[in-house]
Amino acid sequence: MPNLKDLKNRIESVKSTRKITKAMQMVAAAKLRKAQEAAEQARPYAEKMSIVIEKLAFSTNASSNSPLLVGNGKDKTHLIIVATSERGLCGAFNSSIVRLAKNHINHLISDGNNIKILTIGKKGREQLKRDFGDYMIEHVDLSEIKKISYDNASNISDNIISKFFDNEFDIATIFYNQFESVISQIPQSLQLIPIKFKSYELTNDDNISNFVYEPDEQEIIEDLLPKAISTKVFTALLENGASEQGARMSAMDNATRNAGEMIDKLTIQFNRSRQAAITNELIEIISGAEAL
Repeated sequence: MPNLKDLKNRIESVKSTRKITKAMQMVAAAKLRKAQEAAEQARPYAEKMSIVIEKLAFSTNASSNSPLLVGNGKDKTHLIIVATSERGLCGAFNSSIVRLAKNHINHLISDGNNIKILTIGKKGREQLKRDFGDYMIEHVDLSEIKKISYDNASNISDNIISKFFDNEFDIATIFYNQFESVISQIPQSLQLIPIKFKSYELTNDDNISNFVYEPDEQEIIEDLLPKAISTKVFTALLENGASEQGARMSAMDNATRNAGEMIDKLTIQFNRSRQAAITNELIEIISGAEAL
């Protein structure tokens, strides 16, 4: 059984840990509000961008000549983009993304495909390099960036598009967490190249095939598609940011609760040990007095 000094030291240590986890929970809660607002505000724009491009593509013949829409005719080399956080202590946030990406990678490898991995965030790189280090080609470090901007996403997407036109891969897919609530973040995979859209049924009011375009449809498509990919990457990073803060807030809340329970148990053990020591001392004193 630990002595009283050891128990007291453990209690003080756990109390210090509880202060840290409580502070981290409060910081995450403060950051979550802004991150959640940013993610929610980006969703309508991203959806409208997808609708506009799809309607334009299906209302014209422009899509037939656009590699970003139809691909390069091959599907053997896959670029896997795994977006995670730069920091830990956020529960299963990073591991859930990596698990989904690993399953997808293993499935592609078993089918005989070539794999290339681009990581965004240190934690994803650390987990993937143990099993897939030979497939990793590039890493995007966001540790110095305090707030994700569209320019950050645009730089990433421009790099991806450049690799595509250099024939370095055929299909690109990004993995991230979609924010639902503080306790719910859903791992997602989204194909960036060739761009995949939801199927929208065009009505007479929505059909834009009778419009006259200046410049022509092909130029408009070619100009909008890189922006659409940048928007998808930006949306994924914003969803990840909100999910990370929500997961960290939940994880630190659980850690704070567990620390409190441990303090209670250690305090009871400390009191019992102290009482036992006092009882032993009284017994010794009484035994000594009787011996006299």
